[in-house]
Amino acid sequence: MAAVDERATIGVLVADDHPVVRSGLVGMLAGEPDLRVVGTAADGEQAVAQVGELRPDVVLMDLRMPRLDGVAAIERISAAHPDVAVLVLTTYDGDADIVRAVAAGAAGYLLKDAPLDALAEAIRAAARGETVLAPPVAARLASRLRAPEPVALTRRETEVLAAVARGGTNAEIARELFIGEATVKTHLLRIFAKLQVDDRTRAVTVALERGLLPPITPRSQ
Repeated sequence: MAAVDERATIGVLVADDHPVVRSGLVGMLAGEPDLRVVGTAADGEQAVAQVGELRPDVVLMDLRMPRLDGVAAIERISAAHPDVAVLVLTTYDGDADIVRAVAAGAAGYLLKDAPLDALAEAIRAAARGETVLAPPVAARLASRLRAPEPVALTRRETEVLAAVARGGTNAEIARELFIGEATVKTHLLRIFAKLQVDDRTRAVTVALERGLLPPITPRSQ
């Protein structure tokens, strides 16, 4: 059997705080002739140090680890070694986890139930500079991108817009809330910017649709 040319293989560092998981991943990848596990790490600090020493092509990174979590480790590795691709391999698929990892510089996000062939191909793709996302993760990101950014009005902005919804003029709102008319206008401009509208009526409509205003109570005559 011909020896494997290490220069043609992809060096992989496995970072996970569970010894059984680390051993399992090392064993799984051992059967792939073009993949070579160059080291393992039991926490984020070790992962960062091992990348500097071993210079792997790809890091398989767990998110929940002691001393330094996966996201912080990804940030350090991406800053110091931008040529090293980091693939998240975790059981967590929450939106916040995904976004934090991708924002930190992860080249991909996989779940630990991925079959060996999918994991191996993801490592190869990451080594080629491609982005790799597990189908459920890709679906979550797409959904998040399609959804409008959440908007929050301050207590005073809500009071101003509620007064507008009741039909109050700027002068009436100023008297009701004991603020100046210029302050009312400033609040309205901020509300328009947050809701991406350009008039009072649309601001009230959008705020009601998003549940940012309580039901309108007509002004007493």
